[in-house]
Amino acid sequence: MNSTPSASGTSSSMRNSREEAAYAAADASERTRGYAHEALDKAEEKIREMRQTVDPMVDMVSTKAQKLARQSMDIAADAKQKAQDSLNRYADVTSRYVAEQPVRSVLIAAAVGAAVALLVSSARRRD
Repeated sequence: MNSTPSASGTSSSMRNSREEAAYAAADASERTRGYAHEALDKAEEKIREMRQTVDPMVDMVSTKAQKLARQSMDIAADAKQKAQDSLNRYADVTSRYVAEQPVRSVLIAAAVGAAVALLVSSARRRD
């Protein structure tokens, strides 16, 4: 008869141990879930903070890029205008020279044409 109460005590002790283990596992699970929620909340807060920091930076960089693009376009337009002005000036000077010195202009043009023809001819022979 002594073995029965002892078996009953062991069974009760095992049941208590299982219940304690289940309680401890549930408690650990709840604490882990709580820590995970806290970590997610902190991460979400950090993301909001970073977005508040990054958004103005993106706006600033975008504004500077637009300003730089405008300045580049202005510089290119100025360079184009200067080149056009130079071309017009050289065309005027050349036209005046041809009008004042027609024979000399024809001789210069013929000499330049002959030189170009010789260069093209020698380039073909090398190939």
